[in-house]
Amino acid sequence: MKIKDNSVLITGGASGIGKIMGRMALEKGARMLIIWDINQAGIDTAVAELSAKGQVKGVRVDVSDYDNVKAAYASTVEACGEVDIVINCAGIITSNKTFDRVDVSEIDRTMRINTIAPMYVALQALPDMKRRGKGHVCNIASAGGMLSNPKMSVYAASKWAVIGWSDSVRIELQDEHSGVHFTTIAPYYINTGMFDGVKSPIIPILDPTKTAAKILRAIEHDKHFKGIPFGFHFIRFWQFILPTRLFDFFFGKVFGIYHTMDNFVGRK
Repeated sequence: MKIKDNSVLITGGASGIGKIMGRMALEKGARMLIIWDINQAGIDTAVAELSAKGQVKGVRVDVSDYDNVKAAYASTVEACGEVDIVINCAGIITSNKTFDRVDVSEIDRTMRINTIAPMYVALQALPDMKRRGKGHVCNIASAGGMLSNPKMSVYAASKWAVIGWSDSVRIELQDEHSGVHFTTIAPYYINTGMFDGVKSPIIPILDPTKTAAKILRAIEHDKHFKGIPFGFHFIRFWQFILPTRLFDFFFGKVFGIYHTMDNFVGRK
């Protein structure tokens, strides 16, 4: 679905890759950029910066609260018109603790924001999109939803769930011959501050601007699934081919992925 002349709603759009995608969407000719974020100061800054490029609306939303999402979506449509493209980008990672040291509140927050929130948003967007026979929902998952990784078990669980949910809805829409599309994105670590301290000796940490451009291209080409970098499409293949010990050795030790979170500090 083309970005040009369509409205784009981005959750977590006041910072990081969400903000970058918002800027690029306006540069591509989006009719309206709608930024949903929980950080009001970030929203104000993003709206001020991006308004020179086109129409921008900022809304403070806690995407983990269904009632808040429902009310915010209704007010957004009333103020901005129909939403054509939704990018579920809001996400968190709380720590690099092993699972036995994780607090219950970390589990709840991570699953609610990373997994349940995209469902809440899609529940609001889908009926309108299906009624109009057009629309696109893009869900930013993670390579961590394709490859198990120590010291991020709850985050990985939240992203595995997003991938399963997002692709299941894609198939439902496909079976209905709907004009609405779902895209699932599974990027490696992106250099936005969210994963500060992560060390990846062989596989490069992704450039946020280049990654944002790839995500928007995937939407415009109605891609079903996109792993970034491309090599991550083959993870499932190697998991099928290799015995677990060999898979762990090559991906965990040779590629160093199982130790990427050792020095994680993240973004406050």
